[in-house]
Amino acid sequence: MRFICLYKSDPSVVLGPEKFAALEKLIEEQTAAGVLVATEGFHPNADDVRVRIKDGEFTVTDGPFTEAKEIIGGFAILEAKSKEECIEHCKAFLRVMGQGENEIHPLPAR
Repeated sequence: MRFICLYKSDPSVVLGPEKFAALEKLIEEQTAAGVLVATEGFHPNADDVRVRIKDGEFTVTDGPFTEAKEIIGGFAILEAKSKEECIEHCKAFLRVMGQGENEIHPLPAR
């Protein structure tokens, strides 16, 4: 089963050299094990755009969205045997990050 995991970062988290090295190691291990399919981190910038519709009317807001309390810091697509296994992989990621949360969504079978 494939899952997309959205990491909502805590703005106070700073990836110093030690955390960055631990994160790189985890990414290498999960990729080698066939668990990690794709991952990218996001950095708020002026090119971000939020598009909303309410009552048939669109609103387009340019970023960055620094006022947001929950910033989506990145995503990972994981291949796991079950939701429970995916949760364990997300816990490993969050241990490295130290703060934040992962939102997990099953992806449809291809």
